[in-house]
Order: sequence, then structure tokens, then C-alpha cells
Amino acid sequence: MDDLSNLQPGVVWRHFFNLCQIPRASGQEAAVRDALSEWGCKHGLCVRGDSRGNLVLSKAATPGFENRPGVVLQGHLDMVCQKDGDSTHDFECDPIRPVLRDGWVMASGTTLGADNGIGVALALAVLEADGLKHPALEVLLTVEEESGMHGATALGRDAVQGRFLINLDTEKWGELYVGSAGSVDVIVDAPLPMEAAPADMQTIGLRLTGLTGGHSGIDIHRQRGNAIKLLAQFLHGLTEKGFGFRLVSMTGGTAHNAIPREAEAVLWAGDPSLIQTEAENFVAGLRGQLSDEESGVRINLEFVSTQGSNNVLPIEAAHRVLSLLNDLPYGVHHMSRQFPGVVETSNNIGELRLEEGRLHINMMMRSLDEHGIHTLSDGVVARFVASGFEGIQVVGAGPVWHPNPGSKLLALAQGIYQQTFGCEASVQVIHAGLECGIFHWLWPDMDMISFGPTIHGAHAPNERVDVVSVERAWQLLAGMLAAIPEREPEN
Repeated sequence: MDDLSNLQPGVVWRHFFNLCQIPRASGQEAAVRDALSEWGCKHGLCVRGDSRGNLVLSKAATPGFENRPGVVLQGHLDMVCQKDGDSTHDFECDPIRPVLRDGWVMASGTTLGADNGIGVALALAVLEADGLKHPALEVLLTVEEESGMHGATALGRDAVQGRFLINLDTEKWGELYVGSAGSVDVIVDAPLPMEAAPADMQTIGLRLTGLTGGHSGIDIHRQRGNAIKLLAQFLHGLTEKGFGFRLVSMTGGTAHNAIPREAEAVLWAGDPSLIQTEAENFVAGLRGQLSDEESGVRINLEFVSTQGSNNVLPIEAAHRVLSLLNDLPYGVHHMSRQFPGVVETSNNIGELRLEEGRLHINMMMRSLDEHGIHTLSDGVVARFVASGFEGIQVVGAGPVWHPNPGSKLLALAQGIYQQTFGCEASVQVIHAGLECGIFHWLWPDMDMISFGPTIHGAHAPNERVDVVSVERAWQLLAGMLAAIPEREPEN
């Protein structure tokens, strides 16, 4: 913990470092849940869980605060596991190694897990810190948030009893969030025909790398390239120009909620040198279309072995797949009229596996409006159906969290923010899915907001968290807990 040992508040950074030592991919949170359960028992907390793996740690109110409404602090235990192509990190057993660089804490070649580890650390620190005044507290830690909010969806209505909820899973300090996007996944899982490859061709691999990637909600408007979309665009262009090649496989992306940074394809081709020239021209053109962050994009060609399989897609099937991928919407679909500068509706093509006669695609549609989600997803499904594909599922990941203009918790947060930092916080909605949408459905009378420190590059290996903003988030959280008003008399 050398790089983090002198950071403030120390109790927060110690908890974050400890979380980094325990692998916690979505669906694999048992170890971290067990460790926190043991920690809670040692500290005299009430510890309870449910069959899905969610965890609640409860602490009684400090003396004099017994007549104040209970507060739920909420975060999720899992993290998005992404790494650079040359990284040997094993997310199933290796700890994350956080390092300090120019005021930011980051990892080396992998995601850091600040989303949502730093929020969890803030909540745990509240439970442990001496001298902190607060009402009755419940820390609700969910599982499988990143893979579809499955933990939150499985919660019972009696999971918590607090009146206020503070979600600690947003990533821009200085903004108080009162709403978030809902989403659905459109999943294609369909068979494709295969046939023997021509004898007069050789096998080559194309690998598109060097993109920045990022969070498919927070970063979707930044003109970052989607590796799946770009490689499909390149291959489709080759077919339109009459290049002789046959498609063996195509893969890219590892998570529905992360913008894919890399994609690759295996082809049988007659003249690989011509394809290499086309790839160089294509990449040169991309540098004028994408953001400056994407200057490292490249397509590498190499000769590969198909490991004994000489099967390729028939020409018609390959053209059908590449045309669909080329035409699929990616990125911003609509901007919000109510909140200037905020994306309302978007689509991310997150995962592609075209291998051994099977096509699997996972796309995530987000919107601040339920109608926008269904309009976009229905249109995408219609494209596949019209092209003869079956096995298409639309899976709900999370409902829209609509703003509550009369939120007392928001008014309290605004007042503490102004008092502590001498300026006003911005009130926003976020084009990412927060579990608050599910919580509002479960507990419609619960008053809730979300805030957190500044995190850049979430869901990508350059993920990092701003040190100064962590201390400020702690100050706001502690100030709010101490200022929760007494319960209003019942009529």
C-alpha cells in the first residue's frame, strides 16, 4: 500500500486497497463478500445477506441521532475486468496493484475497479470512522451490477429500512445526480452455414487495436471508435470493392457495457498484400473521423493457422453479417432536450463472437426515456429479422430513474456542498444505468441521490480516480450524515 498510505482520508484508501487485493468480477463476488462479512462481524455490525449474494452491513445511530431517519449507503461489489492485449493479469486470482500518478490512482494495464470500489470504500469507512455522527446506517452492497444489475433485481422489498439512500456510483465530482438511464440488451445467438475454403487462398489474421474504449454510457458521446464496428466497416468495404477473401471468424469486445477496444478476424485471402494496403488507407481515414484520443488505432495483418479447420462462411452469409454490422447504429442516437449536453439514447455493440458456424452479438441500448429504449431496440431487432436471423432476445437490464424535483435529500446535499466548498453543485442526470432505477421501483417512497469522486476511463485499462475528489466526496458524505434532520411528526 506504499503509494496509497499517505493519501487522505486514510480509512477510505485502506479499504480501497483491501478491495483491490480480492478478485471480484461480476458473478465472482463470493470472496469479497465473505471478507466483508467477516470484517463486519469483527466490528460489531449487523451482517445479513440474501440468496443472490447481496450484503447489508448495519450500524446503530450515534447517541442523539436515534430520532433521525435511517440512511442507506449503496454501492456494488463487482468490477469490469478489462486489460491491455499484452497484459498477463489473471482477474480470477491476481490482485489489482493500485499506483499513484500525478494526483490520480490507477492500475497498470488493467481496470482499477474504482467503479465501484471507491464508493464501497467510502461506505465502509463511514461504518468504521471514529467520531462521525450519523443516524442508523445500512450499507447495501449488491452483486453483478456490471453484468446486468442482477443483484439489485433480486432484492426483496424488506432488504433495507432506511428513509434516504445515497448511491456512491457516479463518477464526476461536483455533480449531484437525480436520474439515470434505463437499458436493455439485444442479444443475437444464431447459427450460420459453413463450407470448405478455396484451395488457392492463404489464411491471414486481421487485428484492429489501439482504441481507447471506455464506459458505454459515460463515454459514448466522445467520438471514440468501436473496434467491432470499425473492423466490420473495413471488411464490408472490401466486399463492396470486390476483394477476394472468405471469412472464417470475427471476434471483439468482452462486455456489453464497455466500448470495445480490440477486434480481430480470420480470413482466407488470395492476395494479402492488397488487403494490407487497404487497411493502411482505411486507418489513415479513421484518424480524421475519430477523436484525438484514437490516434493509436491500427490494423495489423499476419499469417495464421486455422488449426486444422478449413471451413469458411459462404459468400452470401458473410456479406449478410458484414452488411448488418456495418449498418447497425452505434453511439449517440438522441441528445436530451431537458438536460443540455447529456445523451438521451444510445447503442453500444459490446460483444461479437462469430466462430465455428455460430454468431453471437450483445448490444446495449440506453435511454433516459422508456419509449426511446424500445424504439431503438425494436428497430435493431427488425433489422436482424428482415435478414433471416432467429434466436434474438431482448433482455431488460435496468429501468429509468426519473428525477424527483421535490427531493429533500437533494436540497440537503446542495446546502452542505455550498457550505463546505463555497460554490454550488450541479444537478444532473447520467446516461449510465444506476441501480437507483430498481430501488425506486422497490421503494417508491425512498428519497435518493447519487454522487462520487471523479473517475476517468471506467471500464477500460486506463481507469483512474482523482485523489482530491475522493477527500471531497468524503467531506460531503460526512457532512450530510451529520445534518440529516429529525423525523417529522406523524399526522
